[in-house]
Amino acid sequence: MPTPIKIGVSSCLLGEKVRYDGGHKHDRYITDTLGRFFEFVSVCPEAECGMPIPREAMRLEADGGEVRLVTSRSRVDKTEQMLDFCRRKVLELESEDLCGFIFKKDSPSSGLFNVKLYRRGMPTKAGRGLFADAVTKHFPLLPVEEEGRLHDMGLREHFIERVFAFRRWKDLLLGGKSLGRLVAFHADHKLLIMAHSPEVYREMGALVARGKELGCDDLFACYQELFMKALSLHATVRKNTNVLQHIAGYFKKQLTREEKAELQEVIGEYHRHLVPLIVPVTLLRHYVKKYGQEYLLKQVYLSPTPLELMLRNHV
Repeated sequence: MPTPIKIGVSSCLLGEKVRYDGGHKHDRYITDTLGRFFEFVSVCPEAECGMPIPREAMRLEADGGEVRLVTSRSRVDKTEQMLDFCRRKVLELESEDLCGFIFKKDSPSSGLFNVKLYRRGMPTKAGRGLFADAVTKHFPLLPVEEEGRLHDMGLREHFIERVFAFRRWKDLLLGGKSLGRLVAFHADHKLLIMAHSPEVYREMGALVARGKELGCDDLFACYQELFMKALSLHATVRKNTNVLQHIAGYFKKQLTREEKAELQEVIGEYHRHLVPLIVPVTLLRHYVKKYGQEYLLKQVYLSPTPLELMLRNHV
């Protein structure tokens, strides 16, 4: 990528000893694998808002319509201290040009999903950490995920693909806003967007077609929202199969009968969950290069992330 890809990461996941017990939760996949492609912006809300290390454990408690951050034993309310930090930190993060954020699961400050929320002393997994909530509200288009969910290969692929896509979009903006550049970006991402949402793709196409009627700022703002909305939806096997068949249609006149049969067999095996997506994609990439399909050579769908990450190697 032309510019560094920065993602925010909960500090303990990077091996920093900032947890309440003085330890860490070093995640080797994040540091050793993703670290080859991303720059990390480390954030520990508790330590950075002035809490000591080690410190008393805390939990989220429902208080009427509000969520409070309270120490577990001494019952000290830390809500305002944390919220004051959150307000300052999200403004600081604006200058970091983040393309994603990986949060620590279950944390009352950084947990993204299903954090324990106590009501009348009884826990329910219905909460979200105060800092994670502040980040998602301040950066509504930012790809976010928890480290625990990255062990699910489908969720991992979905998150990392969005991070790279957001960087490509930001690089487009860095080059200046023009209708011509947006049209080219949209064309290059056509199949990727279709794999996530054919419906939003049609909406985006209609928006670009009206580009001359809209002011440049409004056009790009609307496109950005639709682009990230489309990619937030999961690329299913069915939608991927439709895109693969669409690509195969470009080779009707070039492939032999045997090659067509082989290609359809491989796409069918993917559709039946017998082989990973990388198998038909690799075969199609071979034909794209062999026959010099200029339009397909530019399609981000065929290589949206570095092959070294092996994101499409799961069934």
